[in-house]
Amino acid sequence: MGEWHPDILGEGFEQQTLPLGSDDEGEVVATLVRAMPHPGARLFGAWRDLDVLYVHGWSDYFFQADLARFFTDRGARFYALDLRKYGRSIRPGQTRGYVLALDVYDADIEAALDVMGTEARGRRLVLLGHSTGGLTLTLWAARHRGRAHALVLNSPWLELQLGPLGRQALAPIVNARARLDPRGGQLALDLGFYGRAQREVGTLPDSPEGWRPPRAFPTHPGWLAAVIAGHARVASGVDVGCPALVLLSLRSTTSLTWNDAMRETDSVLVVDDIARAATRIARTVTIARIDGALHDVFLSAPDAQDAAYAALGNWVRGLA
Repeated sequence: MGEWHPDILGEGFEQQTLPLGSDDEGEVVATLVRAMPHPGARLFGAWRDLDVLYVHGWSDYFFQADLARFFTDRGARFYALDLRKYGRSIRPGQTRGYVLALDVYDADIEAALDVMGTEARGRRLVLLGHSTGGLTLTLWAARHRGRAHALVLNSPWLELQLGPLGRQALAPIVNARARLDPRGGQLALDLGFYGRAQREVGTLPDSPEGWRPPRAFPTHPGWLAAVIAGHARVASGVDVGCPALVLLSLRSTTSLTWNDAMRETDSVLVVDDIARAATRIARTVTIARIDGALHDVFLSAPDAQDAAYAALGNWVRGLA
């Protein structure tokens, strides 16, 4: 077992490096962050038998201290995973966020669960994923049915922005490029509007250099093929084996230029397509649409943020 060290989030947060061997770019690690629980809440809180594992989205890392405290103040143990080649886990010379298949992250998740010891302690596991992390955790839970007690998805990237027909048309082209030049360049997916929306509502973090660039990491055909393959699996129907809560904005704004509506809508995903895709991931799915929410519903303006936490709290109370 590794050692815990102080985390960049400061008092109450610690991190542990999880060695994952090496690949063609050198050493590979993931990083597990834990929020230290309030002693009284840990003993008497209503959620004291829950372990939460959070996984971030594309071009991101864990920094949502308020989200962690939402759980620890109610007695849960909260952990967050910076996947390989993201955030705390970036090593020199690595292609940020790059994998050729989303199930590569099985090793990252298993390493985190080993340290957490959830199963050995007889505790209940709640998986919490944002955007691409939501897709990753959905597919992991479907491959490992019975291990998670609940799945919470915050604007999960369950379908391509072009919709099912657009994805099916694009897939052969992306797959061909992935075979020929997996790390080749391609058009940027992020025009910077989501970051601007966060900045204007006051929730944009002050991130370490290179961890969360304004227009996201460059993307590559090999990575995009892996994501599209994940979308196709969801579209064909999967079963995560536990109840799922999907939190989404009420509306999307898709535009090639800035629009003030992006301050209160999802400017990354087409949320109606995500809501439809979410019905294919489990037998019991609750979809909560949050008026005024951004792509990360917990980083929205105060009213939408409060509504998102209320929806999450009510749903988890039903489980606990």
